[in-house]
Amino acid sequence: MTAKSSTDRYGTVAITIHWLSALFILVLIGSGFRADGAEDAAAKAAILRVHIPIGITILLLTLARIGWWFWADKKPAPVEMAVWQDRASRLVHLLFYIVILGMAASGIGMMVLSGAGPIVFGRSPESLPDFKDFIPRVPHGIGARVMIALLVAHVGAAFYHHFIKKDGLIGRMWFKREGQ
Repeated sequence: MTAKSSTDRYGTVAITIHWLSALFILVLIGSGFRADGAEDAAAKAAILRVHIPIGITILLLTLARIGWWFWADKKPAPVEMAVWQDRASRLVHLLFYIVILGMAASGIGMMVLSGAGPIVFGRSPESLPDFKDFIPRVPHGIGARVMIALLVAHVGAAFYHHFIKKDGLIGRMWFKREGQ
């Protein structure tokens, strides 16, 4: 399998970025809601020590994906589908980029404005600021819920194509075995 995409399937770079992003986003959602619900400052700081670096990793993966599509690779030809489905697919993918970049910006904003970075990654986390006191917390929380909705739509559409239409769409975004 090649690094770049062909006319009918994605290449290893795009596939790797996609599945790493999917895994890390699931971890971010879980850790973000756990951190939000944690009462103990030490427990919250421990969760944030996982959440923040993974959030930065998602930002870097997303920027790498944008750069990859812009400068290095072309996406495969679209699968034949109804016009409304094609538009919905494009909208969901665009919203993924917007929400990921917005979540990164609001997360960084919360760390900078609250001064929590040194507490989470250095000093004893006896007391963390209440992130609800900082404006970026609102779009961060909204973004998390929008991300869940986008994931449900994305996975639902993939399953529809796989189980109902049986058009091989999921296979385009998976690693090709030799001889396939």
